[in-house]
Amino acid sequence: MAKYKRVILKLSGEALGVDGRGFCHEKFEESAKMLIDIKNTGVELAVVIGGGNVWRGRRGAATRMGTVAADQMGMLGTLQNCLYMRDTLDHLGAKAVVMSAVDIPRFAESYNTVNALTKLADGYIVLLACGSGNPCFSTDTGVVLRGIELECDAILMAKNIDGVYTADPNVDPTATLIRDISYAEAAERDLRVMDAAAFSLLKENNVPNLRVFGLEPPTNILKVLDGDPMGTILHP
Repeated sequence: MAKYKRVILKLSGEALGVDGRGFCHEKFEESAKMLIDIKNTGVELAVVIGGGNVWRGRRGAATRMGTVAADQMGMLGTLQNCLYMRDTLDHLGAKAVVMSAVDIPRFAESYNTVNALTKLADGYIVLLACGSGNPCFSTDTGVVLRGIELECDAILMAKNIDGVYTADPNVDPTATLIRDISYAEAAERDLRVMDAAAFSLLKENNVPNLRVFGLEPPTNILKVLDGDPMGTILHP
């Protein structure tokens, strides 16, 4: 069934909370079952989970915080989500491991590309925490960086919106879905699919395929793996 050998999936943290915040066990369990279904297609699966359900950066009163501290809190938010997901997968009988870009050995293995590839080949779902391990970079940059390091065939971004639009469809009713676009054009048009650093990595490394599509229903990811053209395809 699988079109790809190895993929990296970005999941929204907000999708795992209640109204985008905190932790919803039912949503973690639903997402874990989806990850197991993906793994059962035969692909090697790495996963980056955002931390927006835990921490959304410098907003409101938190604008008085420094960038480094705020971003470090965001990294820890992604670690919490990965730990929760690993435990959920374990209870469902799946093999999973958390690898962190920040050394925190009592909670997770430190990220190492060779070790991550070994885990993937051994059938583990590899949950990648703490983004790139550095402040000033989003989890978008983290997923692109890891996708390059792990030589993934595709980067899959499951979002609360069903693709890349000409404008924000929640604000502009005339916005239309873009089915196919190059990294350079998306960056030039400032479509805000992801941050500038992630776009730069995509372009400079000729990442073959990045897919943006709707997270709901969860079966969408299986359809994408089977060749469904839903959402938006970004490419060199």
